[in-house]
Amino acid sequence: MTSHRHRTTGAAALLAAAALLVSGCTGSGASSEGADAKAADDPAKVAGSITVLTHRTDWVQDGTMKKYAEEFRKVYPKVTVKFDGITDYEGEVKIRMNTKNYGDVLMIPGAVKRNDYPKFFASLGSRGERAEKYRFTDFTTVGGKVYGQTPLGGTAGFLYNKKVWAQAGITDWATTPAEFIEDLKAIRSKTKAVPYYTNFKDMWPLTAWTNALGSVSCDTQANNRLASGDPWAKGSELRTIDTLLYDMVHEKLVEKDPSTTNWEGSKPQFAKGEIATMWLGSWAISQFRAAAEKVGTDPADIGFMPFPAQVDGRFCAVAAPDYAQAVNVNSPHKEAARAWIDWFTDTSGYAADNLSLSPLKGAPLPDVLKPYTDQGVTFIELNQDNAVQVNEIDNAAEVGLAKPDYRQDLVDVARGATKGSLDGVLAGLSERWTGAARAAGS
Repeated sequence: MTSHRHRTTGAAALLAAAALLVSGCTGSGASSEGADAKAADDPAKVAGSITVLTHRTDWVQDGTMKKYAEEFRKVYPKVTVKFDGITDYEGEVKIRMNTKNYGDVLMIPGAVKRNDYPKFFASLGSRGERAEKYRFTDFTTVGGKVYGQTPLGGTAGFLYNKKVWAQAGITDWATTPAEFIEDLKAIRSKTKAVPYYTNFKDMWPLTAWTNALGSVSCDTQANNRLASGDPWAKGSELRTIDTLLYDMVHEKLVEKDPSTTNWEGSKPQFAKGEIATMWLGSWAISQFRAAAEKVGTDPADIGFMPFPAQVDGRFCAVAAPDYAQAVNVNSPHKEAARAWIDWFTDTSGYAADNLSLSPLKGAPLPDVLKPYTDQGVTFIELNQDNAVQVNEIDNAAEVGLAKPDYRQDLVDVARGATKGSLDGVLAGLSERWTGAARAAGS
């Protein structure tokens, strides 16, 4: 079975905005720019067979997605849903999108520029209309219309083994990076667990560190501010984030050899208390709790805490979308495809089944994030007005905020595998970024 990974908060996730805006897909197969996928007035009259492309290969293989389709058909009896689970989702779908044959419903790949959405996807309605009901609409809006709908959201944070942290005598969440480092040192000295696990070899988890942006400053404009100034200047948010990662590695609070990490193997190790902490998205909670059940430990030992920073005595966590579902602009069954997206978002329970944030405004937090409510954590969403500009600077600078490379370099310097210093690495990033921004006229 192929393991599932989210991007945002996978995913980033990933800086979620940046991941949605990466250039690369030209769209020679698109032909119906400006089409709409209207909502169904009468479910009994909607008909057709639709194919849904999905990155959830695990749930396709174990029959979970089929169960969703069966429930959907109870509401839309004349619609048949087929799933195409794709392991290398980004790579394969990007290629398919050079034709018209990329399913009826698909998760929007990061390779598609936002401004090109109307070439590939049918509109789901106006931003004003959809924003009344759904979160994250800004991420897929072009010209006032929304072209994608995420079925769930998430937030980045530290996954931690509560039992291990308690053995180390730690009862409260750290409120500063310095306190967090001291907590990891206590884990190293008082337990047998690896205090922090980098997931260096699998690379993609390192991109989650960018998703801390906004948590340090509690600033909804954090992403927009990257378009001007130096993101790694002293006192800046990315400098704080990257310094914490560097310090954990430099202080030898991580696994002995990051080049040998293993994502799948880390789950049972974490559940057994052999690993204490990882920085991931909230989507990972369900996977690690499932791992605990398999190895016979208590799933409730898997906890989640925000980045160790406070503003006016409160923690902030950034809510961001996962992949957004969209209707292929070439689909002959747009109404049926739209019906699937609406049902999957509103009714299926997919967000709850993934212990994730619902995209429906006013929906309660999942139980796994109840400690956030108890601790008064404030959720914010980052404004996306400058997202395209930020992504263009990022590409020109060849930094890769949504890629693992520069943080792999940071880890290598921190562990002494390559020469350099923290200040040197961050100064290099600053020079490349500000140079690209000047060239772009920012």
